[in-house]
Order: sequence, then structure tokens, then C-alpha cells
Amino acid sequence: MKHVMIFLSVLSVICFCWGPVGFGVEEGWISLFNGENLECWTVNENPGSFIVRDGAIVCNGPRSHLFYSGETQNAAFKNFEFQADVMTKPGANSGIYIHTKFQETGWPSTGYEIQVNNSQIQHGDYKELKKTGSLYGIRNVYKAVVKDNEWFNVHITVIGKRIQIRVNDTLLVDYTEPAQPVRDDYHKNWRLSRGTFAFQAHDPESTAMYKNIRVKPLPDDLESDGEPPVVDERYKQIIQLSGDNFPVLDLHTHLKGGLTIEEALENSRKVGIFYGVAPNCGLGFPIQDDAGIDQFIEEMKDKPVFLGMQAEGREWVNMFSKEAIAKFDYVFTDAMTFTDDNGKRVHLWIPAEVEIEDKQAFMEMYVKRIESVLSDEPINIYVNPTFLPACIAEDYDELWTEERMMKVINAAVKNKVAIEINARYRLPSAAFIKRAKKAGVKFTMGTNNGGPDLGRLEYSLDMVKECGLTWQDMYVPGS
Repeated sequence: MKHVMIFLSVLSVICFCWGPVGFGVEEGWISLFNGENLECWTVNENPGSFIVRDGAIVCNGPRSHLFYSGETQNAAFKNFEFQADVMTKPGANSGIYIHTKFQETGWPSTGYEIQVNNSQIQHGDYKELKKTGSLYGIRNVYKAVVKDNEWFNVHITVIGKRIQIRVNDTLLVDYTEPAQPVRDDYHKNWRLSRGTFAFQAHDPESTAMYKNIRVKPLPDDLESDGEPPVVDERYKQIIQLSGDNFPVLDLHTHLKGGLTIEEALENSRKVGIFYGVAPNCGLGFPIQDDAGIDQFIEEMKDKPVFLGMQAEGREWVNMFSKEAIAKFDYVFTDAMTFTDDNGKRVHLWIPAEVEIEDKQAFMEMYVKRIESVLSDEPINIYVNPTFLPACIAEDYDELWTEERMMKVINAAVKNKVAIEINARYRLPSAAFIKRAKKAGVKFTMGTNNGGPDLGRLEYSLDMVKECGLTWQDMYVPGS
């Protein structure tokens, strides 16, 4: 009997050391959930929205929040690493709160929310665009980087004023809170201090599950080495738009002039603009066949960016298979490369290639080309809109008459093609955008960089403000 007892003791140690992640198997990590019931957790409104099933907390039902209230750190964490394994069902919306505190009703008004949402559809007149891994309303992710019905890991690190969010080891957010955070009235207390964790049951149509919930407390006196953003007017605008569900997206980013994908992602995390990276595809451009597309897609695998195809020239539709094109999140083109009425291939941005004797005749031909592009080519976005070659650019307001603008606008609406607000060329004009908005056109924003400087979508964001654009006016790939 003595030998049996020794064997059982050894076995229990072995099971403890090599058991499921989050139950004390890693040095410094403490499990916050026993896998059996909600001991050490407190529910506010609608307690029925949380149950434990198969070792996981299941969140489903009317709005409710489940707060950690156990003895670890007296449920008041400052610096820490936190992990949970998460699974969402299609259409689910949920969230993980940090540095928060218990409240009887409503959305938690303290701390921060880390968004959990891979595929929620529109509810009434609202569609949540912030995806899993977003630091809600502060640093938003607009592309789902994980799938529903599959377990994925969320890893949150807080040191001092710095928050890092990783999903399946991919760094999505690296945000350092400035001394004077910019917040609206409702989120005025969203800042780092000290607090507990909470899970969100968002609505009866959302089901999210959490298991292997663990924390590694870190010393309170650790200070972050992150660099806080400069709180200028552009920063304030980006934060305001991010909180208003406006997709702060640059869908026209190129890896050119030495810019690497790692540098682009670092810049995205710094300025709060989510990128769509697009190679040039077409005759005479870097990608000219399906094999080139496959290579690019493989290189960008698991990168938290949208993948766009910049379709060049009018030949592109015959150069790539539908299957290869479909591997991109979106496709865009412009009418700056075309064959004129004399059969000459023209690049409008190269002054030496452009000869215009009759401006009005050129405009009639050009508008017809644009209408053809919008009607006949399988694109999602028309970029560099209303571009004019240098030799006539100074006559923009004269040449882009209301009639010509409306021909382009009507073709975009009819064919459900979004119009880009281009930061590089500062196009189209506010007059065009206002007419297009009234007609029901969707918009995107794009840098169209030729080198490593991506800026902050200055012209695009100025037009958003001047023309009164809202999130409902914007196109988001996959939405």
C-alpha cells in the first residue's frame, strides 16, 4: 500500500507539471480559471450569459460581463502578461478587458478592451469593423487574422504605459499611452492604472469561449521602454475616427524604395493606420503571371495586412487567372495606363509620353476610358481618381466639369466600385467627393507611396473631415 501511495504521489506531480497549459505548468504563470465553474469570477447583469462547458467559459446571451474577483494580486493587476485560448462561433462579438473594475451594469467604463470579433455581421444600422486583437477604438485591426470555430491564443502584455497584443504570437498592437490620452466622454477613464480582467457577453447572437486563462504578474516598478505618440491634431483625428468605428485604412501601400513589410507593420502600430499592401501586377510590372501572385501571397502569409492587387494597364484582365486574382483581399486599378485612339500605349504620369493638342477632346476620350474600366474590369476600387497629366493639371477645375464627374460617379455606383481618396496626388477634389457621397459611392483612402515614407494619409483625412464622411461611406475588404 505504501508503494502505491508513492506511485500516486509521483503521478500527481507528473500530471501537474505536464498538464494543460494554464494550470501551473509554466514558471510564474497562475491559472485564473479552474475549468469547472465560475469560482473566483463575478457576473454583473444577466448572469445566465455565462456558463462553463467542456472546460471553457462560454459567453452567450444578453449583454453581461464576467469579472475576475479571486485572490491573485487581490484582483488588482498593474504589470502582467495575460493569456487565454479563445474560440468564436460565426458572427460572434466579445472582448477581454484589462485594468477594469466591477460595475453593476453597462459596458465597462475603466481600463481597455481587447476586441474579439472575426466575422460579426451588421446589426441594425451598425456593423462592428474592429476585429480580433484590436485595442478597441485606439489601435484597430480591420482584418480577421484568425478563424471562427478554431482555438487561438490571445497574449496581452502590460508594462508601465505600454500595451502589446499578440494573437497566435503575431504582434498586432504595440501602444504606449501618452501622458494626456485622447478620449471621448464615454471612454474618458480608459487608461492604464490597475485593475482586474473581464470577459464580455455581447449579445444573444454571439458565442465566444475562453479557456486556459492565466496570468504572470510582473513587478509593479517595471517601466515601459515604449515611445508614446506625439499628441498633435492628426493623432487626435485618428483616435477620434478609430473610436467612431471609422476604418482608418491605407489600402494603397507599396513595398517600394527599400520599405519592408516589417517596417510597414511597425509604422502601422505607431500611427494607428492599418495597411493594405499591394504589388503592381501587369505588363512591364513586377508581377506578370499567376506564379508571381502565388509567390507574393506566400511571402505575406500570416502578416496582419490586407493583400491588394494593383492591376496595371488594360491588358491585366487577360494575364491572370480568376483563381489567382481571388487570392487577394481586393483589386484596384486606375486609367493612367491605356491605349489611345491611335493604338499607342500611354502612361499618363510620365510627362514625356503625353501629348495633348485638344484638352476637351482628351477629356472626352479619358472619361470614356474610365467608364470602361469601371464597367468592364473586375475591380473593387478605382484609384488615383480624376488624375490629369502634368501638362493640363492646372486646368483641373475647368476640365472636370460636373457632367464629367457625374459620368464617373454614376459608373462607380452602378458597378459597385469604391473611389479612392488619394493622399499622394491629393485627388479627387472635395467637389467630386461631395457629389459622390450624395450619389452613394463608397470610398477608400490610399497613400500610393513611391518610397519608404508612408505619411499619415493627410489629404485623405482632411477630405474625410471636410466632406463629412462616416464609416458607412467607406469600403472595407470582406465587409
